Amino acid sequence: MKKFLLTTTCFTLLAGCSLAPEYARPEVTTPAGWSQSSEANAVKVAQDWWTTFNSPELNAFMNEALTNNYDLKASVQRIEQSRAALKGTRAGLFPSVSASAGANQQFSEGGESDNSWNGGINLSYETDLFGAVKSSVDAGEARLQGSVYDYAALKLVVMGDVAQTYFNLLAARSRLATADQNLANAEDLLNLVQVRFDAGADSALELAQQKSALESNRASRASLQAAVQTTENALAILLGKAPQTISVAETALDKLTVPAIDAGIPSDLLRNRPDIRSAETGLIAANADIGAARAALYPSVTLGSTWSVATSSFGDPATTALSLAAALAAPIFQGGRLEAGVEQATARQQELMESYRQTVLISFREVEDALAVIRAAQTREGALSSALNEAQRAYDLSQERYKAGAIDFQTLLNAQSTLFTARDTYLQVKNERLAAAVTLFKAVGGGWTSPN
Repeated sequence: MKKFLLTTTCFTLLAGCSLAPEYARPEVTTPAGWSQSSEANAVKVAQDWWTTFNSPELNAFMNEALTNNYDLKASVQRIEQSRAALKGTRAGLFPSVSASAGANQQFSEGGESDNSWNGGINLSYETDLFGAVKSSVDAGEARLQGSVYDYAALKLVVMGDVAQTYFNLLAARSRLATADQNLANAEDLLNLVQVRFDAGADSALELAQQKSALESNRASRASLQAAVQTTENALAILLGKAPQTISVAETALDKLTVPAIDAGIPSDLLRNRPDIRSAETGLIAANADIGAARAALYPSVTLGSTWSVATSSFGDPATTALSLAAALAAPIFQGGRLEAGVEQATARQQELMESYRQTVLISFREVEDALAVIRAAQTREGALSSALNEAQRAYDLSQERYKAGAIDFQTLLNAQSTLFTARDTYLQVKNERLAAAVTLFKAVGGGWTSPN
């Protein structure tokens, strides 16, 4: 017994060494700054970044989505799966204990019976001499942390989708209102042309042209009406609701504020983007998997003991027994299977290392792209605002001059078309600017901070 305990102690002290390579974060060339500096009075990105758009309705929708979105709820369960898997892996660090019991009844020729009972407790422990279990636990812990980061990344995507879908809905409603106004103008103009045609001042050509323009406007309105409905349905799904069950009160895109955003510096992304941290935890797990694969090349030692007791109804004293055992198992020839496992784990680690670098580079590009789109959208919005004012002025003057007979109908028709296009394009670029702001918020991590 003393020898067994001494052997057990020695193996326990030896257990837990790791054959995994030492982990080091891959080197990635990080720019010193962005090609475009942040705007004046730019806001720092906070976790409630959507509040900077100054829309109470968007704030309410965002809170609802974070509570009820089914993709987020599913992601929470993936975290629980990872936690349960880690719990199962950790069990390999401890001994396993099992109990058994039995009863037996025998009858002699004279009718006498012998009742006997037996029971026992079995203990088994496979020592983790070369850290196979420890490496698997390390990999499981990294994957659990990765699932937490994946949830944060998905949460950021959902928040961005809610904001963008809400903006798309308001843009569609604003464009629909513009189409309604344009349709009303077209109907008024058709009435004017009809009067002039009846008076002989215009020909059937002018009348047909305006009727065609009116029907084209109606067709455009129908498409915008469908866009409003489908976008509202998409927003409902993001909120965890069935279509037709949400009510959106806001109708005007112009009421929203487009914030100036401080993008920080490129190196911030390595710790402030959950998808980058998730990619790194995958690499850490793969690094630990190499240790587990290497440990499989070496012997394993299993220690065990069994204690049993048996009794009989004949009055014989109970008998007890204690057995101790130690077993050594070593791979001799596996046809290269174990070596292949090490090679596969190593290649997997190298693959994830390159994927990590790619993820970081893509994050740099996303920020640069968002900054470029924001600057371009600002310039376009200013120019289109001036163009819209001039188009409205040109249309008003064209109406007056047409009524006075100073210009032909085609000139008026062109002014009408230009006004509608200017209004619609302005609303689209306003939405593009809002979308670029959302993209930038997401690209810099949305104010997320790592829990460790």
